[in-house]
Amino acid sequence: MTVLPDDGLSLAAEFPDATHEQWQHLVAGVLRKSGKEVSGAEAEYALSTALEDGLRTRPLYTARDHAPDSGLPGFAPFVRGGRAEGNTAGGWDVRQRHTVADGDAVLADLENGVTSLWLAVGGSGIPVASLGRALDGVYLDLAPVVLDAGDEVAPAARELLRLYEERGVASDAARGNLGGDPLGHEARTGRSYDIAPVTELARSCAARYPGIRALTVDALPYHEAGGSAAQELGCSLATGVAYLRELTDAGLSTEEACAQLEFRYAATADQFLTVAKLRAARRLWARVAEACGAPQAGAQLQHVVTSPVMMTRRDPWVNMLRATVATLAAGVAGADAVTVLPFDHALGLPDAFARRIARNTSTILIEESHLARVIDPAGGSWYVERLTDELAHAAWDFFQEIERSGGQAAALRSGMVGERLAESWSQRSAKLAARREPLTGVSEFPHLAEKPVVREPAPEPPTGGLPRVRRDEAYEALRARSDAHLAATGTRPRVFLAALGPAAAHTARLTFAANLFQAGGIEPVTEGTFEESGAREVCLCSSDTLYEEQAEAAAQSLREAGAQHVFLAGRPGTYAGIDTYVSAGGDAVAVLSATLDRMGVS
Repeated sequence: MTVLPDDGLSLAAEFPDATHEQWQHLVAGVLRKSGKEVSGAEAEYALSTALEDGLRTRPLYTARDHAPDSGLPGFAPFVRGGRAEGNTAGGWDVRQRHTVADGDAVLADLENGVTSLWLAVGGSGIPVASLGRALDGVYLDLAPVVLDAGDEVAPAARELLRLYEERGVASDAARGNLGGDPLGHEARTGRSYDIAPVTELARSCAARYPGIRALTVDALPYHEAGGSAAQELGCSLATGVAYLRELTDAGLSTEEACAQLEFRYAATADQFLTVAKLRAARRLWARVAEACGAPQAGAQLQHVVTSPVMMTRRDPWVNMLRATVATLAAGVAGADAVTVLPFDHALGLPDAFARRIARNTSTILIEESHLARVIDPAGGSWYVERLTDELAHAAWDFFQEIERSGGQAAALRSGMVGERLAESWSQRSAKLAARREPLTGVSEFPHLAEKPVVREPAPEPPTGGLPRVRRDEAYEALRARSDAHLAATGTRPRVFLAALGPAAAHTARLTFAANLFQAGGIEPVTEGTFEESGAREVCLCSSDTLYEEQAEAAAQSLREAGAQHVFLAGRPGTYAGIDTYVSAGGDAVAVLSATLDRMGVS
């Protein structure tokens, strides 16, 4: 019988240390089998992934990937959290958004896990006069209230403060944010409003309401306009600096001014990028506070919202999964408050089920996954620390570019911010169109037969400033054309998928083609013959070997049977009779749009 050594936990003690170069050699061998002749650092680079902002993630990080010391929670530079205890005491603040004066829905949220309210007031949201009705039955000394009132912030704030007084809430017991954000409003609408009433509210909060902040630095307008992570951070820094200048000019100290700001960011399903972004945001704001002479005032208060850009209208159930990952990332990154947008957010007003799933997302992550037990659990990861550092530098560069342009207001009004965001969105749109950035349920594995989820219309959001984009918008336009055709004719546009050879030869490309065409609302027909399919376009699906033997003959036969356009699923070749080659990485949206045009689907 073999006797194992009693050497404690030195499980790898007898193994020689592997070097980074040896690992690269193994990677090169794997890549060689796929036809790539690279070695050393080039082999590692071949497995890396390009991100926005000129960043690139590598497949492996080690102790050689240095990053600045992240410090400790509660101490500058606050990378690991603004509070020493983090969220360990009870998890993050679960903040639900409401856009209509539905007191029953508000109370249902608060009675079932929500800990604060985010209310859209004024404009097309809750009328200022109805704020009391929306908060009827709410214990205002227990539930913080955050306002989003646009240019009606002054009357909305006065009404909320009046409600506190009317309901006997002590000034030091009130919690929340009055939501003043003139630059965010200008980014949304193209219209500015006087900041003087906001600075006066800030002075009042600093003097009488220690638990209420007067201003929000909302970075969502830049995220929703297609901005990258670094651009979102850069715009938030420039906005925060502009508000610090106004507040200190109004008589507040730098410490008091910093205490009047809450920052709002988006969390996406890109888990590690979201974690790095929120950690970088705290580090960057700490640097601003330090430069202003108040290093200990730089603990950024973060309200994080699951990204509206990532929400899809088709197969909206998948949004629950996206929101869960985004919420997990926000929690890991130490967000102070998290709003989980309901899965039907893109369709209209959320129903009770959607709101319940939204609030329970945080509850499960806090209570069952115990995500808040450890402060900054991603801290120390070579990957996360390096990505945090690189993203912070990219964001600081963009922030400085905005400052050189005259500050956030000037950069918005000159079009500089809009142009830079549009450039980022254009590059990302190309990836979405080519399905290099997949959308599950939309560009990947769409379900044409799904029953649409219908909701009551939501209040129209403010417009006139930066655009609001969605990742699914190009595919949504194609699907809408298909839906209109179905309503008018009773059938969807169709394409016949002609499989050549045995299943082993055609299954992969048949699946690829079926997904591709369904993404554009075109029904793939795989059963029966071409003549029986009712289609006029056909796509050949098989292996390269069988294409060499059969593609041209099959194309000719199908044309004789009435096919007006012949696709081939695979790498472009020179086969006679083939009109269009479709393969991974091609512009799927352009191909699908042209196909619908030929089919007369407008």
